[in-house]
Amino acid sequence: MTKDPKTVEYHSATGGWGSVRGMRDTALRERPSLGALDTLRRQNKTGGFMCTSCAWGKPKHPHAFEFCENGAKATMWELTSHRCTPEFFAEHSVTELRSWSDHDLEHQGRLTHPMRYDAATDHYVPCSWDEAFASIGAELKTINPKSAIFYASGRASLETTYAYALFARLYGHNNLPDSSNMCHETTSVTLNSLIGSPVGTCVLDDFEECDAIFFFGQNAGTNSPRFLHPLQKAVQRGCKVVTFNPIREKGLIEFISPQNPAQMLTGKGTQISCNYLQVRAGGDIAAIMGLCKFVFAEHERQGGTVIDRAFIAEHCTGFDAFHALADATSWERIEQESGLSRADIEAAGRVYVDAKRVIGVYGMGLTQHVHGFENIAMLVNLLLMRGNIGRPGAGICPVRGHSNVQGQRTVGMSEKPELVPLDKIAAQFGFEPPRDQGMTTVDVCEGLLDGTVHAFIGLGGNFLRAIPDQSRIEPVWEKMQLTVQIATKLNRGHLFNGRTAYLLPCLGRSEEDIRAGGPQTVTIEDSFSHIHGSLGHRTPASEHLKSEMAIVAGMAMATVAPNPNVPWEAWTGDYALVRDQIAETYHEQFHDMNARMFEPGGFYRGNSAREREWKTESGKAVFTSPEMLAATDVADADGRYRLVTVRSNDQFNTTIYGYSDRLRGIEGKRDVVLMNPADIDRAGLRAGQRIALVGDAGDGHARRIDGLEIVPFNLPDGTIVGYYPELNPLIAVTHHDRQSKTPAAKAVPVRIEAAA
Repeated sequence: MTKDPKTVEYHSATGGWGSVRGMRDTALRERPSLGALDTLRRQNKTGGFMCTSCAWGKPKHPHAFEFCENGAKATMWELTSHRCTPEFFAEHSVTELRSWSDHDLEHQGRLTHPMRYDAATDHYVPCSWDEAFASIGAELKTINPKSAIFYASGRASLETTYAYALFARLYGHNNLPDSSNMCHETTSVTLNSLIGSPVGTCVLDDFEECDAIFFFGQNAGTNSPRFLHPLQKAVQRGCKVVTFNPIREKGLIEFISPQNPAQMLTGKGTQISCNYLQVRAGGDIAAIMGLCKFVFAEHERQGGTVIDRAFIAEHCTGFDAFHALADATSWERIEQESGLSRADIEAAGRVYVDAKRVIGVYGMGLTQHVHGFENIAMLVNLLLMRGNIGRPGAGICPVRGHSNVQGQRTVGMSEKPELVPLDKIAAQFGFEPPRDQGMTTVDVCEGLLDGTVHAFIGLGGNFLRAIPDQSRIEPVWEKMQLTVQIATKLNRGHLFNGRTAYLLPCLGRSEEDIRAGGPQTVTIEDSFSHIHGSLGHRTPASEHLKSEMAIVAGMAMATVAPNPNVPWEAWTGDYALVRDQIAETYHEQFHDMNARMFEPGGFYRGNSAREREWKTESGKAVFTSPEMLAATDVADADGRYRLVTVRSNDQFNTTIYGYSDRLRGIEGKRDVVLMNPADIDRAGLRAGQRIALVGDAGDGHARRIDGLEIVPFNLPDGTIVGYYPELNPLIAVTHHDRQSKTPAAKAVPVRIEAAA
């Protein structure tokens, strides 16, 4: 795509001095103690502290500084010197705080005391832990367990998550959505169905052997910056990188390693992508179909030597039907739906054909679509054609966002009972766990709207801010009987409360957790299925904080009947006892967990698809034949745009560290809509104009956000971009992946209207 000189952009490489300044600015805002430097020194290293930001792998041989800009920001955010005390809540009513920005709420600092919401005064007031646990238990006992939701963000440890899921099942439900429901549930459903493993097949070492890496809808520069180091090394040894993304993200264009003195001094970075194709939002199915058509054509031209027919014959099913579909799909349709030229797609296809070992990397640019399943399935098709799953230097690599979101699913945080060894849990703990389907995030939203959800416990996160249709769900949230939020800092989700409501402050992962058994270690799982121990060293922000494990145990003891097989108090005093239980439930993957948790690089729990053992219904890897080429089910129309919601460079999930989206050249604001200059002209608009975005889902519900500033940006025609979570109210709760119910925050149908 030709660069328009009117568009906004960042003129430097990712990393470099810009990254250093970004960390400096966060340090100045948060003012952490000098101990934060020691935490950063230990971050993502064996025996140290595992970052609470992304889930990128932790190498056996780490850099001197094994953290990135956003990882450092997350640590300084947690170790801030600011405190959000009972005096703050006495001064500000909850209604007043609803008018504050996400950044300003969290900037008040660490929560210091357990708080109860007092509806009569509209203020949070301090309470004791015993009072909170007793009240929560009493409320839970009065409602149908099936109407209660136990949500978890991706930060909670394996130990806490295991105990939390057990608490839910002892109480009587499988309503265990977590942040995976909002991002990579599409991955879990698709990969499990097609290759028999719900997670990616790659490990870190594969990036040292691959010949090409194909990126789809993943922004390493903002969402997983440590990824840029192995990516840079791969490019420097001759690996080719091909990127498909509506937005030209700087991390996949050029990178200066802050740990490379020569690059820092010269300002000369490494060019990352050899081909960068700006596919239109929702056009990935068509783009990958074009790649596959090219592979089929090259196979014929090169005398049948391109496609790995032996691998397909032994390991795959569905190939002939897919081949017929590819032959029947015209290039005209592929170009129309992808927004790309045949020549550009074939040039990318040439890179694929010439590479012996290829990794397919993707993020939420594939998962968060109405047909996200088909997006990922098409990438599986492409990789299977040349045997690029199940051998070194090749595979499929979904990049997870939150630090332990994959691990939570691994140890039982799932609303799907068929994915949890319930028979084993029943025998282990001497009770009959529920076997019915629980609620996903979308189900919870629908249950709130129809009044069937009566209680919500949030183990971290900012659920109410992260979900679709916020404007419809916020008013009904307060109809619940009980809401409990376990958190380190204040966020908007804490300002909407049930009739009984508690805000419970917990330790951060970087802080010391001293129990009866001594300093406690927790464990997490990275994107590559490796398990790592994490040990905090900083003094807790307040003497009144409890660990997440202690809070879960306190609620459980106040709610469920005593069970001699579930010694909550003993578990709270020594997390090694919980790890013993995890190892018993999931013996094949977690045997000797306590002895292995500090192995350099983490211990690998294995992946059947990596060994070409396909745990699918057919016993083989599956080629699929999609019925559509667009990942959206809303047809194009005059004046209708496809909105893509994104995070900024100064943000992690709903946490807004600041207002610098440096890598896109946008500073000091988030109330923006990025738009192609040609689209701006065609619509009769102008740069800097304030407009409204209106949801165009066609379901009869009004969705509107006013006062957004138009910023000219290099984007495909018909694709516009804005920030998450501010634009989430434009996403209909019914706009989700059809297979996994992951909210479709990409290719959201919207229209532009004059500002009110």
